[in-house]
Amino acid sequence: MWPVQPQSQPTAAEPAPAHAIETVFRLESPRVIAAVARIVRDVGIAEELAQDALVAALERWPRDGVPDKPGAWLMATARHRAVDLVRRRETYARKLAEIGRDLETTAPPEETADPDGIDDDLLRLVFTACHPVLSPQARTALTLRLLGGLTTAEIARACLVPEPTVAQRIVRAKRTLAAKNVAFEVPYGPDREARLGSVLDVIYLIFNEGYAATAGDDWLRPGLCEDALRLARVLSALMPREPEVHGLTALLEFQASRTAARTAPDGTPVLLKDQDRRRWNRMLIARGVRALERAGATAAGPPGPYALQAAIAACHAGAHTYEETDWRSIATLYGLLAARSPSPVVELNRAVAVSMADGPERALTLVDALAAEPALRGYHLLPSVRGDLLSRLGRAAEAREEFLRAAELARNERERALLLSRADQPSG
Repeated sequence: MWPVQPQSQPTAAEPAPAHAIETVFRLESPRVIAAVARIVRDVGIAEELAQDALVAALERWPRDGVPDKPGAWLMATARHRAVDLVRRRETYARKLAEIGRDLETTAPPEETADPDGIDDDLLRLVFTACHPVLSPQARTALTLRLLGGLTTAEIARACLVPEPTVAQRIVRAKRTLAAKNVAFEVPYGPDREARLGSVLDVIYLIFNEGYAATAGDDWLRPGLCEDALRLARVLSALMPREPEVHGLTALLEFQASRTAARTAPDGTPVLLKDQDRRRWNRMLIARGVRALERAGATAAGPPGPYALQAAIAACHAGAHTYEETDWRSIATLYGLLAARSPSPVVELNRAVAVSMADGPERALTLVDALAAEPALRGYHLLPSVRGDLLSRLGRAAEAREEFLRAAELARNERERALLLSRADQPSG
């Protein structure tokens, strides 16, 4: 809660400009960078111009007050600086005239059902950042930075790699895109298909950061979820015969349907087993079902990783209560997912499903086998899951130690508080 301040200072109803600037920039920076990149054709320069707009806000807003539409202010400031930059380049004089007319007369692009008529800056930015000249790891890091607004530390945590490695990937990726003069566009034909896997991966990672924020004070970042879900829907229209596109869209629809039930009124996270399922969005669940059906109808072979994850989410969406969930089917689906796309995180999730289908003792054996996995070192959900299993086995003291260890590793304040509260709960 904000402390009571003198009349001349910001109050709870009027947040401090610095806080407002940080919040607005985190929410709006992907759109600002995408719009500016369309002008300057260089994602590195676009990010720098967005940062320049942030600096301008830090200088002016504390003095003049936060504007009524802070996101639009940042966008206009960054765009003006981009146009100024282009104007200074004589070889771009003709393009500047065209861009100037577009900026003055063209409204922000709407989503379109015409796959060949799509005009979406965010989607262009995703495909540009996922160009084949970059390594898969660099594509992921750069897109999470530009579209997700994640810090280097948050990306490192999401990708389970050291921070210096992520920083190097981002710097090298920007240099490579500039050196190779990569076009800022949504490609067509084989080029589009070549980038699709990376695009799907980064859209999913962006959604996950909004669904359960890696760090900070808020458990959810709904703006990221909305952007990722919108991009997935656009891709479904853009590539209607790609089953994994529909699989990802289905997965995000199902996951997004739970948003309203995932936090208490005070922002405290609510675990899946404790959620009021009457608050789940039935319209989004219905959309998820239709998208999953399209994934199945367009698949020529076994389901892909996103379709399998969507099928798992569908099992949750179809259950009236946590206990009525078809955990055995979920465990089977996780087994198929592990065979198709091996990952220690998938195995950890499979252990949770096994614990519900066959009991916590068997699941604990699976979790203990993951303890030596390098990718899970420092991953707070490993001790969190282990703590839950130990608690259900009545081993309260051991469970408490695991929850405390998980809380120490967690970087999201809401999640840390939840883990600490679980450490103080009796077993069972």
